[in-house]
Amino acid sequence: MDKIKVTGLSKISGTVEISGAKNSALPIIFSTLICPGVHKIKNVPDLVDVNYALKILSELGARVDFDKDKKEVVINQPEVIKTSADYDLVRKMRASILVLGPLLSRFGETKVSLPGGCAIGTRPIDQHIEAVEALGADVEVLKGYVQAKAKQGLVGAEIFFKQPTVGGTENALMASILAKGTTVLKNAAQEPEITDLADCLNSMGANIKGHGTSEITVQGVKDLRPLDNYSVIGDRIEAGTFAVAAAITRSDLKIKNCSPKLLSAFLKVLSSMGVPVEDKVDENEVPYFQVLGSQIKVLKAVQVKTSPHPGFPTDLQAQIMTLMTQADGVSLVEETIFENRFMHAQELVRLGANIKTQTRIAQIYGPTVLVGAPVMATDLRASASLILAGLCAQGETVVSRIYHLDRGYENLELKLSKLGANVQRIK
Repeated sequence: MDKIKVTGLSKISGTVEISGAKNSALPIIFSTLICPGVHKIKNVPDLVDVNYALKILSELGARVDFDKDKKEVVINQPEVIKTSADYDLVRKMRASILVLGPLLSRFGETKVSLPGGCAIGTRPIDQHIEAVEALGADVEVLKGYVQAKAKQGLVGAEIFFKQPTVGGTENALMASILAKGTTVLKNAAQEPEITDLADCLNSMGANIKGHGTSEITVQGVKDLRPLDNYSVIGDRIEAGTFAVAAAITRSDLKIKNCSPKLLSAFLKVLSSMGVPVEDKVDENEVPYFQVLGSQIKVLKAVQVKTSPHPGFPTDLQAQIMTLMTQADGVSLVEETIFENRFMHAQELVRLGANIKTQTRIAQIYGPTVLVGAPVMATDLRASASLILAGLCAQGETVVSRIYHLDRGYENLELKLSKLGANVQRIK
C-alpha cells in the first residue's frame, strides 16, 4: 500500500485551487439515473469514490466518459438499465445508497445492497427508508438488501426527519421530484451540498424550493431533461484542510474555487484562535479567501462542538484538533455527529500531542512539540489531520493506510508540494 512521507517545519505559500466537492459530485452523479439521455457534469474531482460511483453507473448500464484533465464527466443513461445494485457494487462506499431514490423514482422499484464506508460510526439508513415509505413505497430489508417497490408510482407527502440527515435528504429529494403532488421535507439537512444537488435537479426541470433551509418543498413534475454542463461546487472540506495547513505552518495562502460563505462556522473558529482570515473577490467577482498564517501572534485555545450545517462540520473536526495541539491552553472538542470519530487522537499522541478523550469529548493541551513518527490513518479526514500534523512536526512523519485519503482528496500531496511543503507519496 502507498504511504505519505512528510518532512516537517517547511513554510507554504501561493495559491491553491480547490477541487470539486466529493459530497456534491456523488449525489449529482447518481441523480443522472433518474433521466435517460446524455448528461454533462463539470468540475468533477478525480477521486476513488467518484470513480467508484461512475463504475456503479456503468455496471447498471450507463455509458460513462471521464475526462480527468478537464474534470468533465459525460454520462449516457439509456432507456433501460438495471434496477438492482448488488453487494459487490456498493460495499466499498457509503454514498452508494443514493441510487435508492433515483431508481425508485424512475422505475418504481429497486433492490440495493446495504452500503459500506469509513468506520466512524453506525450511520443507519433508517431515515432513507422512512422517507421513501412516506412517499408510498413498500420497503423490505432482507438478507442485506433494501428492496423497495411503488407499483402505482410515488405520491407527494410530508416527511419529517428525526435528525437532519444529508444522505436521507438527498435520497428524499431524488425520489420525490417525479412523485405526484407536493412533498415537504421538514428538519431537512441544510448543507451546501444539499443546495448544490437541488440546483442540479432544478436545472434538469425539477421544481424544488427552500433548499438551504430546514424545510424544502418539492412540486412533482412529469419528466426531466439531462444535465447540461452543470458545475459542481468547490469542496469546503478540502478548503478548510488547506486553511489549517496555512495556520499550522504560520504561512500565507490564497484559497480559490470555494466561497468563504460555505465555511462560515469553521472560519469563525479559526479567527477565534487568532488566525487572520480575509474574504476577497477576484477580477471576475468570484469570492475566495486568504489565510494569513504569518501574522499569527499566539494561537488561542477554543471550544468546538460539531453539529449539522450551519454549525461546525464534523468533517473538519480532526483537522482543527491537529491545530489545537499548537494552541496555548486547553481546547475542547465535542463530537455530536458520529460516536467513533476520535480514532485519530491516539495517532496524534504518537507524534507527541497531549490529548485526553472520553466518549464524545476530547481535551487538547497545548502547545506541544510534535515529533515525526510512523502513524496510521483510520478514516478519510483522519488521514488529512495526520498529514497536517506532519507539516509542523520535527523530522519525518510517515502516514500509512492512505487509501482513505484518496477517497476524498484530489492529489493532496502534490498540491502541498507545489506550495512548498516537503510531502511525497511512497509507492
